[in-house]
Amino acid sequence: MAPSRTWNIRHTRPVVSARAFPEKLPEGLQKYLANAQTSLAQPFTGITAGGPAVRGLFPIVPTGVSTQPITEAAQAFVAALGADDKRRAMFPLDDDAWRKWSNIHPHLLRHGVMLDALTPAQRERGLALLAACLSERGFATVRDVMKLNHFIGEVTGRWEEYGEWLYWLSIMGTPFERGGPTTEDPHTPSATEPWGWQIDGHHLIINCLVLGDQLVMTPMFLGSEPVTADSGQHAGIRVFGPEEAKGFALMQALDAAQRTKATIGAELPGELFTAAFRDNFEMKYEGIRHDELTREQQEGLLDLLDVYVGRMRPGHSTVRLDEVRRHLRDTWFAWMGGADPTSVFYYRIHSPVILVEFDHQRGIALDNDRPSRDHIHTVVRTPNGNDYGKDLLRQHYERFDHSRGAHD
Repeated sequence: MAPSRTWNIRHTRPVVSARAFPEKLPEGLQKYLANAQTSLAQPFTGITAGGPAVRGLFPIVPTGVSTQPITEAAQAFVAALGADDKRRAMFPLDDDAWRKWSNIHPHLLRHGVMLDALTPAQRERGLALLAACLSERGFATVRDVMKLNHFIGEVTGRWEEYGEWLYWLSIMGTPFERGGPTTEDPHTPSATEPWGWQIDGHHLIINCLVLGDQLVMTPMFLGSEPVTADSGQHAGIRVFGPEEAKGFALMQALDAAQRTKATIGAELPGELFTAAFRDNFEMKYEGIRHDELTREQQEGLLDLLDVYVGRMRPGHSTVRLDEVRRHLRDTWFAWMGGADPTSVFYYRIHSPVILVEFDHQRGIALDNDRPSRDHIHTVVRTPNGNDYGKDLLRQHYERFDHSRGAHD
């Protein structure tokens, strides 16, 4: 099928692949890796508004929503792997692989088992794990991001960098119960001890921790360049329409004085403030606060939040949205860029328990040096130390002795 539009392709970016790794990285990637190593060397504290993380925001409490389907999906995935792939896929729960995710398309810092290297049956079990944790809409968005990564491969011809299955899946956790090993298969996640999983690749990173019937699914980074496939195998796919339209609608709903207060900058940032290797970022509350909005505007803000929270599976998304609702009085909406129908923009929603960022980006694969609506990044974070479920894990370890077994 002939493309319906002409894409201007950027040809200067070098290919950096796990299958063809250069002896010397380009200067830009050397700086990127140096920054990553500096960040990873710092103990995790989490995103804060200044000072230490606020404690007591994320108690260990039953949700009443079973996580058994998630555990069973993970067990089925691991059971389908051969011995070598199991070794690649599985990490201790406290491994720093959690924090090594990266949105960029060169295959740097990747870990886990690559979906492209699996059989179709094994890959389907991996996707089933994602589907068990996501809503129908959330899973559809994830798959569309992957398919658009194939589309940019069609456009550029750079299959070493782009493709539908160039994503790495990891299982974090061990099968040991408190006090010693169980009779469980030593290659499956525990049904009672905390464990998690991560998918990592270009424009798609999800971190998921399971503790009892509690679920934490941040950091979650989803993006795409372009956001629409107008030709090829996946023609007709479009992503982030609600994220873009509802964010813009909320800004449009503000009056002039409110817009002025919400706007914190005229130019867009080069990248989301809490993208990769920003686990300890300090972000002050800025913009306009929830209680400065009308009731209708407040409903628009909550509706926008639901777009992001609603990526989680039913039940757990309700639990999470209830958590967000309890802190609405301390929730802020901030904007950067223009507010016309064709404007590019950045926005964020920030509270003690959730941080959402949306941004229009400049071209990376495509040759546009200014931000456009053809390239979108989004991220969802849990501030105050609970990204990766780490605050829940801190409390869990304080309650139980993990000095033996897998946590030696």
